[in-house]
Amino acid sequence: MILRFTLPFRTAWGQRLVVCGSLPSLGQWNLDQALSLHYHADSGFWTQEISVPDEQLAGVAYKYALLDEGDGGQHWEWGANRTLGPVADLFTRVVLADFWRAPALAENELHTAAFTEALMRRPAPAAPAPTLPTAASGLVVRFQLAAPRVDSQHQLCVLGSDAALGAWDASRAVVLSDADFPTWSAVVSLATPGQETRYKYGIWDPREQRILQLETGDDRLIPAASAPRTLHVLADDQFRYGTGNWRGAGVALPVFALRSHKGLGVGEFPDLKLLVDWAVATGLKLVQILPINDTVATHTWVDSYPYAAISVFALHPQYLHLDGIAELRDPAGRQELARRREELNARDFVDYEPVMAAKWQFIRQLYHQEKATLLANPDFQRFREQQQAWLLPYAAFCGLRDRFGTADFSQWPAEFRTPARVAELTREDTPDFDEFGLHFFTQFHLDQQLREAVAYARQHGVVVKGDLPIGIYRHSVDAWTQPELYHLHQQAGAPPDDFSVTGQNWRFPTYNWERMAEDGYQWWQQRMGHLARYFDALRIDHILGFFRIWEIPGHSVEGLLGHFSPALPLHRHEIEQRMGWFDYGRLCEPYIRWSVLETVFHAQAPAVFEEFMEDAGYGAIRLKEHVRSQRQLEAVINGKISQDPANAEHYRWLRTGLFGLVNEVLFVPDDQQPDCYHPRITLHLSRSFQELDEYTRPRLLALYHDFFYQRHEAFWRRQGLTKLPAVRWATDMLICGEDLGMVPASVPGVMKALGILGLHIQRMPANPENEFGHPDHAPYLSVVSPGSHDMSTLRGWWEEDREQTQRFFETILGHWHEQAPAFCEPWVAREITVQHLHSPAMWAIFPLQDLVALAPHLRREDALAEQINVPANPIHFWKYRFHIPLEDLGAEAGFTAELRQLVNQSGRNQVY
Repeated sequence: MILRFTLPFRTAWGQRLVVCGSLPSLGQWNLDQALSLHYHADSGFWTQEISVPDEQLAGVAYKYALLDEGDGGQHWEWGANRTLGPVADLFTRVVLADFWRAPALAENELHTAAFTEALMRRPAPAAPAPTLPTAASGLVVRFQLAAPRVDSQHQLCVLGSDAALGAWDASRAVVLSDADFPTWSAVVSLATPGQETRYKYGIWDPREQRILQLETGDDRLIPAASAPRTLHVLADDQFRYGTGNWRGAGVALPVFALRSHKGLGVGEFPDLKLLVDWAVATGLKLVQILPINDTVATHTWVDSYPYAAISVFALHPQYLHLDGIAELRDPAGRQELARRREELNARDFVDYEPVMAAKWQFIRQLYHQEKATLLANPDFQRFREQQQAWLLPYAAFCGLRDRFGTADFSQWPAEFRTPARVAELTREDTPDFDEFGLHFFTQFHLDQQLREAVAYARQHGVVVKGDLPIGIYRHSVDAWTQPELYHLHQQAGAPPDDFSVTGQNWRFPTYNWERMAEDGYQWWQQRMGHLARYFDALRIDHILGFFRIWEIPGHSVEGLLGHFSPALPLHRHEIEQRMGWFDYGRLCEPYIRWSVLETVFHAQAPAVFEEFMEDAGYGAIRLKEHVRSQRQLEAVINGKISQDPANAEHYRWLRTGLFGLVNEVLFVPDDQQPDCYHPRITLHLSRSFQELDEYTRPRLLALYHDFFYQRHEAFWRRQGLTKLPAVRWATDMLICGEDLGMVPASVPGVMKALGILGLHIQRMPANPENEFGHPDHAPYLSVVSPGSHDMSTLRGWWEEDREQTQRFFETILGHWHEQAPAFCEPWVAREITVQHLHSPAMWAIFPLQDLVALAPHLRREDALAEQINVPANPIHFWKYRFHIPLEDLGAEAGFTAELRQLVNQSGRNQVY
């Protein structure tokens, strides 16, 4: 068999095209041995032929690559490997008419699971795959077009000038098969191969038997040919829509915040079906949730923080719907469950500890009741076998956590501090198996209930979007089993931003990226693969962490004394050269003078000095040795609060002032490279900076600006391009990155190159020179939203700063010289919603609280009670619960119709 490769492509000097694939003549996926193509200047085509033995034809796969001899670059085309497909004995030659699949095209993201599995899902069974003729006198053409953007009730067709293509009679168009969706195909023997054939693709409505629309642009061409026994495979370029880009709208709400009549004081996985039903009714196409992994470390309200998972694979037991497992056989147990359900569902917040106590009480009853059935269930056996790599260590960890009363495995008996005994502990024939089997039982049913809810969403054309936390909890299964992947002595967080002026300390360990790179980032690929079990779209929390993370030393509580990692710290000689001097004591130790103490502590300055400080000479003051770090101060102050709780407020005030003194440095020493330093973030706001001389201040500011905004750009770009591809291409999920905060200039370009959607929040514009962003300015590959779970809701924000609200009212909403209302009235919320809906962004996603703000009778009375998280508060209790049962929200026909009308008018509820 002769295979002829043809590809139109314009290259620059020093560039050439090759085709690489599974055959020996194609290099067997070794680019150095790939088949070089020959360029025809007259036509702009690259071509080459090879002869392939018939026995090698089955399973041929290949891909094109652009080689740049100037810089040594090797650039593969975008997408999955191409396959030859079946070739009948009738043919002796195959002409592969391909088009280069360019990376970083917006259309590429339509090939993700969000579109292929949910939004444009195909009804079963698919149209039959096209078959090759057994005899042909004319030119045989296999039409192939990758087009995921086709409504599930429609099909693609091809119409053209040849009689076999309908001779431009729309009623005789050739309908393509979706057997290999999102690729559509048909095999046609042209009636007049000696003449040029013109054709176009169209959208076909099988119910009405007509073409809804033909693609725009010039006709596609098949040159006249007389080639007996030749199969032409036309792998055509994109379908050309005349209606612009596809756009959709969605709703965001954590699973724990869902409220239904069947819950147990907290949202559960089956409740997602109710939210999906409401989304369908309103024309919304996506449901976004927060992380759902197990966070049970202390069995206290602290575990309510969804970003501190004890396993990046296991699901949180709070989301288990007990009735979905089995009915309790014990009458007293059934009665108690009904009583607790009524009691906990009556609360207007998630009362985490009582909720989890009830969950565990009834999970244990159900486990003992259903244990024999579980162990004999083939579905469970298959689940345990497929998921054993994470499931067995997780079950062992949870059992040992409860046995020893802590998730801090460093405090366990020595024989359990490593996972060496996991297999032994989790065997069914051991006397202590129930300690661990309980967690097999819980995870199996959680997995079933979540997958059932996601399948329900897909069947209704709704995408479920998950959330990947950037960090891991230091007392977790992951740290227990693979400690070498993390820097457990460090803390991850975020530098100061609109969320917190002292930065955020998440207290998670940072990643050992060098170790992760040794096996091609397998841990990340496994993690992404597991998330793809449940989700078709994913939000990557703090995607900036793949470029650089804010690393905070273990002795800090706040985030100001952190630094970016990896980074290029300054050697002291460089600082001396730029500033003219370097004095470690003045620049790197807390700057404390008596005037500072009086400013911070007022009349209590002498008492504070006496207890916590000492004279360092020459007017300088230093903290005593036992309280020189924030972590030491935290322990001392916490002890005072526990001994004297009546004065807790005073001690917290004192702690804040002392923490601020510790932060009064201008450079932070690097912990890896001796005599190297990082400028302290926001150092220009410190008293230490203000008291420098007029000669030094501008020099230090220039050094600071260069360090944070210029020095690292190329370096951090390389970091992102090294780490992110392994995560991005591990699955076919649609990936969105939370890229808020102090964003390096290289981040948007890297995200665009990898097809990762950015996030645009109106109150946190990407351009720091703008006070507000406008949804109209968002690029297509992005998500626009009026807020996030880390912010106050629209109504809450509206009341925070009257002057800022007035500026927003005038400049963004266009109400010039009008007085902004004191509250975010429904008509104001409507204007902001409409603004986002009409954005060019692929997705407009709204917190559910902001959507019900449109309806006076549905909005919650207390706007401040709607905020999910307060990032400035490291001990925030995550307790928000939507105030309306989803069953009741679904019955609000008037509001549903109003919202659907807004969505429809924006074009976000249509495929084309």
